[in-house]
Amino acid sequence: MENELTHGPVMKTMLRFAIPMILGDLLQQCYNIADTLIVGRFLGEEALAAVGSAFSLMTFLTSIILGLAMGSGTVFSIRFGEKDDIGLKEGILASFCLLGIVTIFLNILIFAGIDGIIWFLRTPEELKGMMKDYLMVIFAGMIGIFLYNFFASLLRSLGNSVIPLIFLAVSAVLNIILDLFFVAVLHRGVAGAAEATVISQYVSGIGITIYTRIKFPEFLRRDENVRLRFSRIKEITSFSALTCLQQSIMNLGILAVQGLVNSFGTTIMASFAAAVKIDAFAYLPVQDFGNAFSIFVAQNFGAKKTKRIKKGIRTAFLTSVAFSVAVSLCVFLFAEPLMSLFIDAGETAVIAEGARYLRIEGSFYFMIGILFLLYGLYRALGRPGMSVVLTIVSLGIRVALAYALSAIPALGVVGIWWSVPIGWFLADALGIGYYLIRRKQLLLTDKS
Repeated sequence: MENELTHGPVMKTMLRFAIPMILGDLLQQCYNIADTLIVGRFLGEEALAAVGSAFSLMTFLTSIILGLAMGSGTVFSIRFGEKDDIGLKEGILASFCLLGIVTIFLNILIFAGIDGIIWFLRTPEELKGMMKDYLMVIFAGMIGIFLYNFFASLLRSLGNSVIPLIFLAVSAVLNIILDLFFVAVLHRGVAGAAEATVISQYVSGIGITIYTRIKFPEFLRRDENVRLRFSRIKEITSFSALTCLQQSIMNLGILAVQGLVNSFGTTIMASFAAAVKIDAFAYLPVQDFGNAFSIFVAQNFGAKKTKRIKKGIRTAFLTSVAFSVAVSLCVFLFAEPLMSLFIDAGETAVIAEGARYLRIEGSFYFMIGILFLLYGLYRALGRPGMSVVLTIVSLGIRVALAYALSAIPALGVVGIWWSVPIGWFLADALGIGYYLIRRKQLLLTDKS
């Protein structure tokens, strides 16, 4: 089920590979969508605010694992494009060891510092108990997250994006069923919602591990020519650490904004919790398209096919912008009904503020679509440091402006909402400008 992305029509090849990734991560969002919807409907505004705030923390910490897996996947894709079997196998071994150690370290760190983390998020006193209950359970699933993301990254780097989708589909459906059972039937509160998610994560993680071991034993079996070499660890680290840093900066910025949002009280927290889920769901397809585009570029970069990379860049940018504009229109028109999916219609203040957030940020989804493509492009071309720079520009400006603008009485919380598209715009301008100036050096290969 390996699929080389170095042959065939560019648009068809890219979309055929990207669509299962998009569907897969849309299903992954269902983990958190289900928690938010069921918690909001059955447990109320305070529980929704606690789970929403915890989600920002969860996203930040799991982004470290995701970043390491994405960076590793880039190396796997390049080696696959080069037909370097030994390099690919040694990269897989080095990456698995690295991600496993980081996952264990994060688990220890989280459980030791849980009270300090809740304090850092400026959580209102009445929500601290619920938030701690949720976090203590949800982070027990990090090993499942590690297993799924590692093996999904490996399979995608080989051009197989369908199998990760299948395992996510099974676990997403299971998550929704267990959510309803634990929360609505057993009345286990926010801890029950977390338990449902953790069980589902282990189903997808263990399942994809077993599948890969059975279907692709040649990449995982012991081989006398394959060693855990320092040079491979260094290579994986150089790609993964910067990608991990990019993901961590991105989500640390979001976490900093979450703390600022929390200072505006429970109503704003609840509206933000629901709106962010809609927001993430809306632009997730272009985020995954950017990741698929990155694997496409990496395989062709390894195969030294410059002309195909250039054509892929043009095709990807046009596709992403067109899709983003269509999604923006839908979110703008249906902001209130979308909010009503997560919160009771009687909570008019929560719905109104969430709709205002969605209309401001949602109008500029094409900017975040371009930014995801730039992240993927620089990662695939062996310049992950540039992706980090773009992330710092985007998130740094967002956080600075959020605090500055929200302090203006005439703007208040609206200043936080407007800081987002401004950060996107400036990062896009930098990333496109850098590519136009340096494209000859970036795409330098031996043959087209």
